[in-house]
Amino acid sequence: MYKLVALDMDGTLLNSDKVISQENKDAIAKARKAGVKVVLASGRPLEGMQSKLDELEIDGTDDFVLFYNGSMVQNVSTKEIIHSKISNGQAAKAIAKLANELGGYVHAFSKKHGLITPQNNEYTQIEATINGLDITEFNFSDLEDSHEIIKTMIVAEPSKLTEIISKLSPELHKEFTIVQSAPFFLEFLNPESNKGVGIEAIANHLGIKAEEVICMGDAENDHHMLEYAGLGIAMENAMDETKAIADYITAGNNEHGVARAIEKFILEPMA
Repeated sequence: MYKLVALDMDGTLLNSDKVISQENKDAIAKARKAGVKVVLASGRPLEGMQSKLDELEIDGTDDFVLFYNGSMVQNVSTKEIIHSKISNGQAAKAIAKLANELGGYVHAFSKKHGLITPQNNEYTQIEATINGLDITEFNFSDLEDSHEIIKTMIVAEPSKLTEIISKLSPELHKEFTIVQSAPFFLEFLNPESNKGVGIEAIANHLGIKAEEVICMGDAENDHHMLEYAGLGIAMENAMDETKAIADYITAGNNEHGVARAIEKFILEPMA
């Protein structure tokens, strides 16, 4: 029996209008009523997730949320951080230099300054709009090496970002966890951070085994948690690479795929 369901948000739980369908809401509510833990696991900052947590009434003292692609995991009610692996100013400066050399933009999430970028651009504006954040223009060369940076991102139009990805050195993949969370977002995290590590931290905290966990996602930043889970589920709209590692493919995010999977693997077996 599955005891925990971890859900990516964009492209998975949310439809193309960034809305949770009533079908998904109802299935999640039924699963939670049956005692199954439901965790939102996103690359977004917590500010960009809070309204959806509230909408789903995920607010109990044993409810958890994974944000910044697993860089941080927090108890929703008590605000206790149970997992935190972040980056620093030295890394952000190196990635900013690389972005400039390869023709991309860069932005980062600073614990002190919030969403920062040396040059405002349409992709950083997308980030700000999605998450309801302000943008602070900030010269990355002014960052102290020890400055607490949660994650840094190279952003560019999709074909350009694909070109940038092809030029990344193998050494860089050893220094960072590098994941593509959207066609125009490439994220550089602490090497010990990813959604799989974050979900594992929650499962261990709750005394739940990996084989009792379902994870659902649609993109590369979901791969670690799909691989960790006893049942990794990809959406029909997922990247081909994501579908290839999944144990099961559910309906798309515009066809209530989360609800369909919860019904099939949690609610029907309980009936």
